[in-house]
Amino acid sequence: MRLRAAGPADAAALAEIYAPYVADSHVSFETAAPDGAEMRRRIESGGGLYPWLVADDGGVALGYACAAAFRTRAAYRFTVETTVYCRAAGRREGVGTRLYARLLRVLEDQGFTQAVGAISLPNAASVGLHEKLGFVHGGTYRRVGYKLGRWHDVGLWQRPLAAAADPPEEPRPLAAIGWPDSYRE
Repeated sequence: MRLRAAGPADAAALAEIYAPYVADSHVSFETAAPDGAEMRRRIESGGGLYPWLVADDGGVALGYACAAAFRTRAAYRFTVETTVYCRAAGRREGVGTRLYARLLRVLEDQGFTQAVGAISLPNAASVGLHEKLGFVHGGTYRRVGYKLGRWHDVGLWQRPLAAAADPPEEPRPLAAIGWPDSYRE
């Protein structure tokens, strides 16, 4: 297995990985799984600032991790929201850990100062992964999502990345840190 930058050509495979989380669980609050075209739009919407990674095993995508803006207001631009999804066959095999650890390293190198993972609860596996990678519980929104016939809480797990200077430096675009060549295994 190798980790590499995800691109538009990976969109259909990433949509396939994500679809069961949407259709069969409360892990995602989306109610209709995005197709390949929508996933491609999401990958491209990063605008050279928000990385997408894929775990590739001989041309088969096993999982992906990505970052996005945490909130749209300018003062939040130093913080990112992060996520990781794996095929059922890749769970508990270290795929998610490797993807997430690499994503966090990239974000730190870019100069982002905080990563936030929003976890629909209960989800012991995701909580465990986040805490293993240095995230701490920052708070919980109670009963904010209704899916599969019941209300769900969303917990926020937060992890420091690069040191927060005062005043802060703007996060660097991916190209400025040698992405993706500097991050290949």
